[in-house]
Amino acid sequence: MAGYDLRPTIRVCEAQNAASGFPAIAEELLDALRKTTASRRVLAIECYPETDYEELREGLIARLGPGLALFADDFAEDAGRVQERIADCVTQDRVFGVMSHYTVDQFYPAEGIAAARHLIDAAEGLAVVYGTGASMLCEPDVLVYADLTRWEAQLRLRRGMPNWKCDNAGEDALRKFKRGYFFEWRMADREKARLLPRIDFLLDMNAHGRPALVDGASFRSALGEVARRPFRLVPYFDTSVWGGHWMQGRFGLDPKAPNFGWAFDGVPEENGIVLDFRGTEVEVPATDVVLAQPDALLGPKVRARFGEEFPIRFDFLDTMGGGNLSLQVHPLVGYAQEHFGIHYTQDESYYILDATEDSSVYLGVRNGVGKGELAGALRAAARGEETFPAERLVNHIPVRRHDHVMIPAGTIHGAGAGTVVLEISATPYIFTFKLWDWGRVGLDGLPRPVHLDHGLANVQLERDTDYALAHLVDRADAPHENLSSEPGVVSERTGLHELEFIETRRHWFDERVTLNCHESANMLNLVEGRGARVTSEEGAFPPLEVSYGETFVVPASVGAYRIENTGDERAAVVQAYVR
Repeated sequence: MAGYDLRPTIRVCEAQNAASGFPAIAEELLDALRKTTASRRVLAIECYPETDYEELREGLIARLGPGLALFADDFAEDAGRVQERIADCVTQDRVFGVMSHYTVDQFYPAEGIAAARHLIDAAEGLAVVYGTGASMLCEPDVLVYADLTRWEAQLRLRRGMPNWKCDNAGEDALRKFKRGYFFEWRMADREKARLLPRIDFLLDMNAHGRPALVDGASFRSALGEVARRPFRLVPYFDTSVWGGHWMQGRFGLDPKAPNFGWAFDGVPEENGIVLDFRGTEVEVPATDVVLAQPDALLGPKVRARFGEEFPIRFDFLDTMGGGNLSLQVHPLVGYAQEHFGIHYTQDESYYILDATEDSSVYLGVRNGVGKGELAGALRAAARGEETFPAERLVNHIPVRRHDHVMIPAGTIHGAGAGTVVLEISATPYIFTFKLWDWGRVGLDGLPRPVHLDHGLANVQLERDTDYALAHLVDRADAPHENLSSEPGVVSERTGLHELEFIETRRHWFDERVTLNCHESANMLNLVEGRGARVTSEEGAFPPLEVSYGETFVVPASVGAYRIENTGDERAAVVQAYVR
């Protein structure tokens, strides 16, 4: 079996119409326009924020030879008015905002729409309308959606692209990301959900110079296939101030990079999926599956609880040869709802995938530590007056491979150096209140932000030494009840904490194990063994091959499934689902 796959693809039905490269894409769109019965033809290209408009204009629109090309953003409210309107959700904070409920149409005044439609009506030949909000301005004969993942959007913002309707190319990347997270991506996803059932084509604009197109019917059919079979997401990796080198060697990453501290390979909000239409590869955000197939993917009960949102995420934190993560805490649910407008919070856990003799985690306050003592030491450290005495005030606990550490919201925590963590948590991932960051600056050279007011308001002092050791650390070598009756299988409940909604189980197996989805989408990782194959006893879906360390999703619609060990040694998977 091959090693860690950096670009997993999902082979789906053959497309009615698919193309790669702008020349072929232009021909497909012109052919579709020729088949319309309208005397005046209008093509709308609705774009996800951070689409590369220069590439779109030069690569595609110029080849279409339109009599009129309208940039939709020019007919929306101006940047100053947009900023004034969204100040309540973007806020002045560098990192945190409030979840917005804005929709695209709220930023297109009637006079702007009327002006655009007048130009379209007067146009000779083909009229092309493109941008975020293009579908607001016309009744197109052909509707295209230009899509890209949030991770790619973040990379473009880092490289200097401005946010939607904002003159902020050189702004701090954290502030640009915040604007996307709390405002524009929420708005764009609402518009995407409205348009997906009726788009004529999906245009993949993720990779510069490598666009791909598929017709809307085939795209929707493919999303239906994905929601009924196990699949992997396209992982992404990032450097960090504390990053290590374990993933560089194990996953075949760029050896010249300074480090890789992060890997998001199980975060549908961030990651993409690659759909292979018999040789034409189209990468789209994994959220497209959630928006288009929520019941099949999540399960009706999970959808009823979380809406069209995938509630579980897996990611890696690699500090092998690196440093400690910041000491941090996540908000309690009530605090998150009141201050940030989210309906659930960032409960999480650390599954120790690999460790050294010195591996450790910081977890909870030490017995007897009071709020005044903790706050005083943190504020003095933030002012640069003294170093925060972490070992005196916070528990520093050794960990070994396959230990599982529970981190319900309100618990001070952080992974120590020399550790590889598979982080299993609820989907919200931006709501981390740093309390102490060991005096470091970020990779951008700016001081790493700390959030003492937010953090101290959420720290639960009862999560002390006694509590942490009794309730928050599941040791791999501790006795566990075997929940399985299958021969050669040991299934163990490893958590999570009773206050968290995610159930996690670890399954050891010699040859195979049969699992159930429990009416929920499942997220799993092969935490031991060389490789495995996910199959259906009834042949309901094509087998999925996975390698060590790979995360994969099993939709709720699958029901029961089997995982076969394809290696020589005993294998294990960690399974997470909504209780």
